[in-house]
Amino acid sequence: MDAERSDEALMLAYAAGEAEAFEPLYARHRGPLFRFILRQVRVQAAAEELFQDVWQKVVTARDRYRPEAQFSTWLYQIATNRLTDHWRAATHRAMASEDDMARLEREADPETPEHTLSVFEERRRLQRALESLPPDQREVVVLRLEQELSLEAIGEITGAGRETVKSRLRYAMDKLRARLGGQRDGPEAQAATGSNR
Repeated sequence: MDAERSDEALMLAYAAGEAEAFEPLYARHRGPLFRFILRQVRVQAAAEELFQDVWQKVVTARDRYRPEAQFSTWLYQIATNRLTDHWRAATHRAMASEDDMARLEREADPETPEHTLSVFEERRRLQRALESLPPDQREVVVLRLEQELSLEAIGEITGAGRETVKSRLRYAMDKLRARLGGQRDGPEAQAATGSNR
């Protein structure tokens, strides 16, 4: 009997409370509607979600259905509206994503590959500069800068007097500054020749 009824008659019957009228209506339009949506979005998962959304809208709008046009026209109008919403949301997400990217690019990120490479290159330059120092000067610089020891403690470790340690440190820092580009008042220079700890 349902096979003889038109789409419009089935939809009116479904709207009137005849739940079984939905099955033949769905069976008739399921394949063509899904293919239509899939051709639009070209992603299976998105098409499946939109397909379900369209049928959900058919179910929720059943009381408002009027057979002023063919059922298929009404169905595809719902699908087209849902696709429009989908594309609008996708465009909005893409614009938001681009805005987020622009904002992130403006913000300083200390962990960018460029920053990491820059830090690595600076450390490498410092290591090369340290390797160019005479061993006694390199020793006092490393103990002062890396271990943050006082001049007296360095003297005890190296067996040299405080003034000898201070002199070695001064010569070493001058050589490092010259090799690294002449930053005379950096924290290393202040820590190297500053007050005792």
